Amino acid sequence: MSGSGCETYADLAAGFAIGTTTVFRYIREALDVLAALAPTLRDAVTVAGRKAFVIVDGTLLRINRVGMASGRDRPYYSGKHKCHGVNVQVIADPAGRLIWASLALPGARHDMGAAREHGILDALREAGIPVIADNGYRGCGFEVPQRRRRRDPARPARQRLSHNQREVNTAHARLRGPGERANAQLKTWKILRKSAAAHTGPPNSSKPSWSSSTLAEAKWKGLIASS
Repeated sequence: MSGSGCETYADLAAGFAIGTTTVFRYIREALDVLAALAPTLRDAVTVAGRKAFVIVDGTLLRINRVGMASGRDRPYYSGKHKCHGVNVQVIADPAGRLIWASLALPGARHDMGAAREHGILDALREAGIPVIADNGYRGCGFEVPQRRRRRDPARPARQRLSHNQREVNTAHARLRGPGERANAQLKTWKILRKSAAAHTGPPNSSKPSWSSSTLAEAKWKGLIASS
């Protein structure tokens, strides 16, 4: 599918009177240009520094299954979501507008591990930017919700949150909620789902030119540059 999600390679080839392989090459070249213009994490931190706080969240973008017979799909399978996908880390402003999004990592990756690999934790911490996040980032210094604690370390039962703690969690959720808008924006791009299709080479070519993860990352960079 093309970047618009409406025309196939064959449609574009017929419309411009060129071959489907040429269409594929042109799309790749356009994506490379967009990727070169994509903001870096350093750029994002500069923008984030002008905000009262930012929201960091991880989202799973569903993809087509990859190499089921060979087991290559396992890193992409999220046990939490019970589906195949890629993990993308998002930085959003207080209104939920997208500031920056990471390259895609296999869906089995934990959010905090993914954020650490991309350098998000260190970058925001060093810049002294207040960050709102969910429980997946507990222990990294971000503002996360209050959680129930055990009354007795030897027993699994946990004590209830106090009234004040519940109020804090309600306020925290209210601040964090707009970050879901940025995630929802990304999930409307069907090209991210198509990017992990089994065939990764040009149309009418029997030789793949990229692995599924490489293709997903390349198209992902193009999306971020154009959003």
